[in-house]
This record gives sequence, C-alpha cells and structure tokens, in this order.
Amino acid sequence: MRSTTPVFRIAVLLVTGVIGISSQVSAEETTGEVFISSRETPTVRAIRRASPSVVNLHGQKTVRTTAAGMAGATGPESFKHVNGMGTGVIVDPRGYVITNYHVVEDVEKIFVTLADGREVTAELVAARVRNDLALVKIQSTEALPTIPRGTSEDLMVGESVIAIGNAFGYVHTSTQGIISALHRDVPVNEKQEYRDLIQTSAGINPGNSGGPLLNIDGEIIGINVAVRVGAQQIAFAIPIDQVIDTVTSMVEQFNDSRLATGVRTDGGPREGDGVTIVDVSASSPAKGNGLKPGDRVVRVGSQEINDRLDYVLALLEINPDDALDIEVERSGERFQVAVQPNRVMSRAEQVAQTAWDVIGIRTQTVSEPNMRRMNYRMKTKYQGGLHISEVRKGSPAERQGIMSGDVLLGIHGWQTTSLTDLAGILEHPDMQDGPRAKFYLVRREQTLFGHMNLAAQTGTLRR
Repeated sequence: MRSTTPVFRIAVLLVTGVIGISSQVSAEETTGEVFISSRETPTVRAIRRASPSVVNLHGQKTVRTTAAGMAGATGPESFKHVNGMGTGVIVDPRGYVITNYHVVEDVEKIFVTLADGREVTAELVAARVRNDLALVKIQSTEALPTIPRGTSEDLMVGESVIAIGNAFGYVHTSTQGIISALHRDVPVNEKQEYRDLIQTSAGINPGNSGGPLLNIDGEIIGINVAVRVGAQQIAFAIPIDQVIDTVTSMVEQFNDSRLATGVRTDGGPREGDGVTIVDVSASSPAKGNGLKPGDRVVRVGSQEINDRLDYVLALLEINPDDALDIEVERSGERFQVAVQPNRVMSRAEQVAQTAWDVIGIRTQTVSEPNMRRMNYRMKTKYQGGLHISEVRKGSPAERQGIMSGDVLLGIHGWQTTSLTDLAGILEHPDMQDGPRAKFYLVRREQTLFGHMNLAAQTGTLRR
C-alpha cells in the first residue's frame, strides 16, 4: 500500500569555491541612470503595508472525543485539550483585534503573536455567534500598527486580492487571487448561514480564519472565513463594511449595559464617515451640557473620531465613574464638554434590586463549604441556596415569616442556588400573573416551606 503522507523535499544549494572581489563597475555608476526594479510590484507593496497589523491567535480549548459523539458520555476519555489557531487584524492602536468567533470560541486563554514575533495575551471583549465575529483586546502598553481599511461597497469581480494568514500554522502566509463573485450566501448548518460573502480564488486554508482579504492597495476589504471543502480556489470572506457594522453594533450594545450617556449617534462603517449625534435624551447629562442633534463628534478623550467604530471603542475605554470628555463640531465651530454618564447597574445589581423590591430580601450565595456542612448536618444533598441577610419591613417576605439568617432553597419548584436562578424565576412568564408560589428555606437545620404571592398576599410558614 502506498503512503498518502505528503513528502516535502527541500533542496539545499551548496556553493563551493573561492569567493573573489569583482573590480567591475556597474552600468548605473557609469551612466548615472537610476535603476528601478520591476520586482517591487503592487502586490509586494500591499503585503508590506498590511502585514504589521496581522496577528496570529492561538490557545487551548476542550472538545469532546467520544467515538460516537454521544451526548451524555462520561469519564476522563470524553474530553481532550486541543490547540486552536487562527488570524486576526488590529483595527485600533490600543490593541483591539477583529477575528472570527470560531477562532476564539471556548479558548481558555488567548495568546497573540505579533508580526514582530512578540507573544502577548488577549481577552475577549465582545462576540456575535451568528455573524461569526469577535473582538479581542491585546494586553499592550504601546500603540500597535493598524490595518489600512478599505471598503467593500465598490468591489469588482476580477480585481486582484491578497489573503494573509497563518495557513496550517505557517505564520504570515500570503496568497493572491481575484474576486470570483460577490453577494454569495453560504449555509453552514441549520443554525448558521453566512450571507453576502465575497468569493475569492486566493488560497485560504485552516488557520487563515479571521485574517484579512486585501485589495491591491493593501487595504482590508474582508475577513477570511471559509473554504469550500473538496474544491480548489473557492474561498469566502465577510465584506469589511459588514464586519465593521457588526462589530460596532456589538460593542455599542456592551457599552449601553455599562454607560448611560443619553446620546444616540449615527455614522457609516468607513474611515472618514464621521459620527453625528441624532438624538439627545431630555433628562440626560448630555442635554444639560448643551449637546444637540446634528453635532458632529470629533474627539472622545484623546481619541480622534473618524467613524462609529472609533466612537464605540473610545467609550469602551471610559470608566463608568469618570466624566466623558467629548469634543463636537457645530456650524464650523468646535467646543468641548465633560459629560458625567449615568451609571448603569450591572446584571447582578439589577437582580439584587429586583429581589429587594419584589420579595423584600437581600441575599448572597451560600459558599460551597458552607453548603456541604449544612448538607452533612441535615443529611440532605441541596445543590445550593441564597443566604438571606436582610428582610424589608412590610414586604411579602416579612409577611410570610422569612427572617434574616434563613437560606432560601427554591421558589415555585425551581432551585435558588444563585442570583441567576432567582432572576430566571422572577422573570419567568409563569410568575408574571402573581401565582401563589411555594417556597422552601432552611432555618437552624430545619426545612420550612410556605406559599408566597409576589403580589403581597398573606401566608404562613409551616413545618
């Protein structure tokens, strides 16, 4: 049987003999003409321009390894650690990198190798699974080179393109091809489908995911994402305008969960499109500082604002407790204001406040050691509970006889092992009509229960 393992033959040319020094004078020296090499093509210049901002992403993830892939398989042989590798592009000098989500999915720790060979770590900032895009931030104290950004709006079938990536682990591999087609929809599975992709003949292989597709000017026009298995020279990239729109949207959503500026903005995905204020909330700090719809944002902190991605990344750097220094342009004049954003409560804070408002309790999760001790004494196997530290006077909890020091185990048939569990219960549609919900708690090694109406009906604890 012949082996199917490819054999790589590397030819080494050895030059033997005596090296001499030539006394000949070049033609350029005698004629004075300047020689311009035709080897430095537009492709060479494009790769040279973009390469410093292309990075290698790698890390370890855990995957199932059961032979049949059966759900529920157990034992030490069911999972294994594998090394994943992909590519990313630096889009902001502070170290923000765009890549595919599947490159960093479930990676325990993200390592990044820069173009100059240095290795640093990064953390996931935001991701959108259905679009297969993610934003990570490199831990760096110095400004990093960013990818020149083009547009995917005016692409032409047949124009030359270049892909850069870590193909099969060979870092900074460059390949060239053309745009074969535009607006391709590529189904992946029942849950995911790529839409409006660029099809290219440039060589894209495993490891290229998340890397740039460049035009001949060295500007990024897409993020390489997929190849057609079993085919040659059929590969796909997400158009850069779509990428920037998606990444901007997911960062904006993250910002809204931590900052309340009262300002709504608009702007295009391309550099130079700018950012314009389209709405200012009447009760917001921004309104009080004189910002108006139509103002063009030109700077946030020390960051110049050229497009919406610049704007949302600048807000990402703002501490919720700090004032937001913003400079705007209006009628040709610039002025600067300091806006103090309203602090947005975290998810945990929101749940805690809801528990206090609706039930009338303040809680904290019972630690694992304490839960084990409680189970040992009571000969039970409760998975967890919420220790009640305070009960509001006149609340439904007080009327049911709940006391500080009790451990809440469950409500309405659902366990309350954490604040997340409690949030799910309070937000469940079955609870919206205010049913009489049976609850369980532990007090001095005794399990008690009662029926509590979250609309504040009376009830009693029973043993």
